[in-house]
Amino acid sequence: MAENEKKITADEVEEIENAEASAQAEEVVPDADQQPDPLEALQADLDNTKDMLMRTAAEFDNYKKRTERERTQLTEYIKASTVKPLLPVLDNIARAGGGDTDPSEYTKGLEMIIKQVAAAAEQMGIKAIEAEGKPFDPTVHEAVMHIEDESLGENTVAEVLQAGYMLGDTVLRPAMVKVAN
Repeated sequence: MAENEKKITADEVEEIENAEASAQAEEVVPDADQQPDPLEALQADLDNTKDMLMRTAAEFDNYKKRTERERTQLTEYIKASTVKPLLPVLDNIARAGGGDTDPSEYTKGLEMIIKQVAAAAEQMGIKAIEAEGKPFDPTVHEAVMHIEDESLGENTVAEVLQAGYMLGDTVLRPAMVKVAN
């Protein structure tokens, strides 16, 4: 029995030695398929980077198209909301053109239309620039004439020749005025 054990032990030792020898042989002469190729790794990184850049470029292109579409829609909405309050005024002007020619009624109709336009402009935030009797301000007034008038102070607006308008703090059109020297 002891001999049997020795023989088994010897067989095991031989198997262990053979396994170690083959493992060392594999380490010394590595298989070409198992070793990573540095060029292939670089090519894979390059492909990943190229794919990422292509996706980013496509996303940016989609972003530009979407913002252009949104800008166009916003512009159309602003135009529509600006013109909508003026449609009743256009209707009344059309009625005035085909209505009675009685001068007093015609004048009354025009005054009503002017009030309607002023109300529509006010609804949109447009305000007339106050000028007559005020000091001349070149940011909101455009002097087209100078007059001598002792009753008015120097650089005072004597008369408004054409009304000016503002939208918030933005001058849409300066008021054309006569200025006293």
